[in-house]
Amino acid sequence: MPHSWQDTSLPAEDRADELLSLMTLEEKLAQLYSVWPGSESGEGEDVAPLQHEVAEAVDLDGLLPHGLGQLTRPFGTAPVDPTEGAAALARTQARITAANRFGIPALVHEECLTGFTAWRATVFPTPLAWGASFDPALVERAAALIGGSMRSVGVHQGLSPVLDVVRDARWGRTEESIGEDPYLVATVGTAYVRGLESSGIIATLKHFAGYSASRGARNHAPVSIGPRELAEMILPPFEMALRDGGARSVMHSYNDLDGVPSAANPWLLTELLREQWGFTGTVVADYFGISFLELAHRVADSPGRAAALALAAGVDVELPAVRCYGTPLRDAVRAGEVPEALVDRAVRRVLTQKGELGLLDPDWSPEAPDGVDFDPPAMRAVARQLAEESVVLLADDGDVLPLAPTARIAVVGPLADDPAAMLGCYTFPRHVGIEHPDLPMGVDVPTLLAALRAELPDARISHAEGCAPPGPAPTAPAGPGSAGAAALTAESRLAQAARMAADAEVCVAVLGDRSGLFGRGTSGEGCDAADLELPGEQGALLDTLLATGTPVVLVLLTGRPYALGRWSGLLAGAVQAFFPGEEGGPAVAGVLGGRVGPSGRLPVSVPYAPGGQPWTYLQPPLGHLSGASTVDPTPLFPFGHGLTYTSFAWERPEADAAEVPTDGETTVRLTVRNTGDRAGTEVVQLYLHDPVARTARPVSRLVGYARVPLGPGESAEVHFTFHADLAAYPVDRDGTRIVEPGALELRLASSSADADVRHTVPLTLTGPERRVDHRRRLVC
Repeated sequence: MPHSWQDTSLPAEDRADELLSLMTLEEKLAQLYSVWPGSESGEGEDVAPLQHEVAEAVDLDGLLPHGLGQLTRPFGTAPVDPTEGAAALARTQARITAANRFGIPALVHEECLTGFTAWRATVFPTPLAWGASFDPALVERAAALIGGSMRSVGVHQGLSPVLDVVRDARWGRTEESIGEDPYLVATVGTAYVRGLESSGIIATLKHFAGYSASRGARNHAPVSIGPRELAEMILPPFEMALRDGGARSVMHSYNDLDGVPSAANPWLLTELLREQWGFTGTVVADYFGISFLELAHRVADSPGRAAALALAAGVDVELPAVRCYGTPLRDAVRAGEVPEALVDRAVRRVLTQKGELGLLDPDWSPEAPDGVDFDPPAMRAVARQLAEESVVLLADDGDVLPLAPTARIAVVGPLADDPAAMLGCYTFPRHVGIEHPDLPMGVDVPTLLAALRAELPDARISHAEGCAPPGPAPTAPAGPGSAGAAALTAESRLAQAARMAADAEVCVAVLGDRSGLFGRGTSGEGCDAADLELPGEQGALLDTLLATGTPVVLVLLTGRPYALGRWSGLLAGAVQAFFPGEEGGPAVAGVLGGRVGPSGRLPVSVPYAPGGQPWTYLQPPLGHLSGASTVDPTPLFPFGHGLTYTSFAWERPEADAAEVPTDGETTVRLTVRNTGDRAGTEVVQLYLHDPVARTARPVSRLVGYARVPLGPGESAEVHFTFHADLAAYPVDRDGTRIVEPGALELRLASSSADADVRHTVPLTLTGPERRVDHRRRLVC
């Protein structure tokens, strides 16, 4: 007879309570940690901070009789054939269930930041490209496909999305973030959560909280922002993704927040997250984050004390492997140093989630599908569309782009024929595959050079590297012909590129980043930048190409924005793509050739000069150019900027009401018309300006946006329903938000810059001042 905790007609919480009451302390603790097979070997480079220093060998046979909470990255740790990996995971789960007296399987998690981080899986554009698309619906479709792929082989939890709002683009993990605006991050990130959760995968929000606001943009560095900045710039994406997206897991961040490490912060993980916001899912540790309380933050003097701090704060699961929540926590509980009730609290959450996933059902069994394909045509098609929508046309003098189909084109740059130029640091080839130089990439990733030749078959295209690739030398040849080019001296490389450019009608300069981890790239986790100068010799190469007199189109394949003011007004065109994934080459080539109308918009500002950071557009008046400072932070290209190959007219908008109660709403209507001779997509952006407030407010902030695809001569009416809640802002150190009566201005604009405001709509909020919380309206 099945036990009551196996009764699927009962609520998952009740089943969890019943099962919990039957468990020994060791069996409870086993549900609170994971094992990471293969991570403790001394081979290869770290893919998690201090992996080989912290990871310890485990006695799996000794652990499994007590059960196992999670299994870490069975597909994402080493190259695994998809079909063989699914079969191996099924065998492992059978072993786990057979070894413990309740027959409970492990919950399996994987990374999925740019698609399933597994060998031979579709590589989607990086999250910064999601932001550039301004297309949450497409991001949701991509996430649903990614989640379905993971679920089909027995994975239950995805460690995505990253909801850190970019505060300083020197931060190496800028590429993993969606943008510098909390509304854009919230809406796009929530769409990703909805897609992942719709497929049955638990979405894990990270990193909670403040990680991207570190001092000097240094990874893991302290965060010293005030409570208002935290409430307004950092927390809203998490609020929306939990409430509107239904995310069931949160990962704490590595940083301390005003001296308190997130993993040991009960205000953050319990009072705010659970008591105020009502979150009922699981909080998981960022990899080795509990150990870092002892080893890095120095707020604990032993693994047991680190476990005690994290458990009390609200961290339910130790990832990626057991060090603190095993024997050290057991001993602390038995010594009376940690209440067993705290263990029960975390185990109840874990078992409830396993019940929701069906892992406690009596008929659950591991299954291994046959003929697994992680990169089917349907996924490549969505990856292509997302890549195309994310390409941003920064500049265009009108004479060169789109490229003429029969032109003589010199394609120059160290990334032009390098597939790695398309891939962020959390793609399998750059995250794990780089440690296996003889391993095939597993998916087809056309370089931009190859894609241009396919896009423009009648053009005469030549190619030269021009300079060394950015960052450390690759472990294998970067692309076809690179071995011979590597033998050239820096001077001869530059001279060859100059001659080639001089003989061409147009030069396409392909520059940017090579992603990596912990100093093994110019962008990525642990690859922070001292400034925003183009890495390596690439700036000098661009100077040389411009000196030839041949029109130069700059293509940037990067994980962050770089300062381009040095070349302002000198380029025939400039195109920005943020690690656009396996279909990025054809997508960028399509924009250059005109087959694809550029529709991406900047999710981060492009600075004029490489210094003067940090800066985002969300500044009060004194954060902008003023006579009080000699430093001008004005970007060369502002947040939201992006050009098209056509033109649009915006007719004067109308609002339903000019006066709105502080608990009311109004709808603004705007007609947009394509006045050019090409199809194109306009991105209408709605900003809020609050002239007078109780605290110093950003001059404007995004509160809505809409992609408007139109054929030549077509028009469409865009509606924005603006609720007064969107004018709320924090006024005290507790993060209390108010909606106050008074004058506001809605700005319909093509970017965050004042010069790009097309129309303004004055509003007056009337009635009493209101206090609002996380239940306020978050979306326009």
